[in-house]
Amino acid sequence: MRIEIQTLGDFARGAAFLGSGGGGDPYYGVLLAEAELAKHGPVELISIADLDDHAIIAPCGWIGAPTVSVEKLPNGREVIAGLQKLEAVIGGAVDAVMPVEIGGGNGLAPLVAAAKLKLPVVDADGMGRAFPESQMSSFNILGVSSCPAIVTSGDGSTVLIEGCDNLAHERIARGISVAMGGIAHMVEYPLTGREARRTAIHGSVSAAISIGAAVRNAQAVGVDPFEALFAALRATGTYRHAGTLFDGKIVDIERETKGGFSIGRATIEAFGSNENMEVIFKNENLVAKRGGTVVALVPDIITIMDRETADSITTERLKYGQRVRVVAAAAPMLLREAHALAVVGPKAFGLDETYTPVEMLNGWS
Repeated sequence: MRIEIQTLGDFARGAAFLGSGGGGDPYYGVLLAEAELAKHGPVELISIADLDDHAIIAPCGWIGAPTVSVEKLPNGREVIAGLQKLEAVIGGAVDAVMPVEIGGGNGLAPLVAAAKLKLPVVDADGMGRAFPESQMSSFNILGVSSCPAIVTSGDGSTVLIEGCDNLAHERIARGISVAMGGIAHMVEYPLTGREARRTAIHGSVSAAISIGAAVRNAQAVGVDPFEALFAALRATGTYRHAGTLFDGKIVDIERETKGGFSIGRATIEAFGSNENMEVIFKNENLVAKRGGTVVALVPDIITIMDRETADSITTERLKYGQRVRVVAAAAPMLLREAHALAVVGPKAFGLDETYTPVEMLNGWS
């Protein structure tokens, strides 16, 4: 499969949904990728099964507060500088790139480098969604080191992080991103083909593209885009349950940028009743409560969407008065395992709730 200019809209739409409100708005990533694909041609998307055991894969993406990315735009050179520095550090060439997380703009992050450097993109990622912190990845959960990691600013500043555990790496990289203006690019978790097969979420890039295409096709023929979305999610085999949690209008939004994160909550009121839903977020949506009762919890995906178009709304773009549906989907099975929940479940975010799968909370079969 090849990723072409015509594919980008579908990819962006699917990645935005899988971001659970985070990962950054894909809009600017699409613009950068369009320009590079127009210059250099399509990018090859390769199956993780086809990787040589000793191939070097470089996962990459953005670190920082999505609210900052609305005004501090990428220029496309960040990822190139990061990959070149990584190659100098490891003393060898990178064979392929991969999104460190499929969600939001980070899903599209490898495309600029892939087009410019003629590298393939691996059909996989390290989260199956988006998470706010670097250590919240399948790579970390399954024992891959995040270092050496390269953090790069739009002005060309580059910082090498090495020799630390993965949690310390997140804290250091977060501080660097704040010093770089609140957002930066990062190449991290360099791994071999064998390690990628063992630790990555397989098929997530093609899943995002198929999800986006299903919504686009539904919009084009005038059928319910949400039903098309749910069917496409189930068809991936990775996101096995999905449905609507709430339908209403945003009546209150609290949001602040703190410590390199966008933190806040949105309150949504149902049409024609006093019922409400509260969605709490830290870059990504973490918990949805309907009438005070939890109906979805991280790591399951919670996405606030335009109720007419089924376009996903990232947390930095939530506004008072938006008419929305709150939609949820089951996370990949790896993220639901006990050892993974210690890293990506509610307790990892300081939430009091105990994780219960979204299909059990809502009676979905």
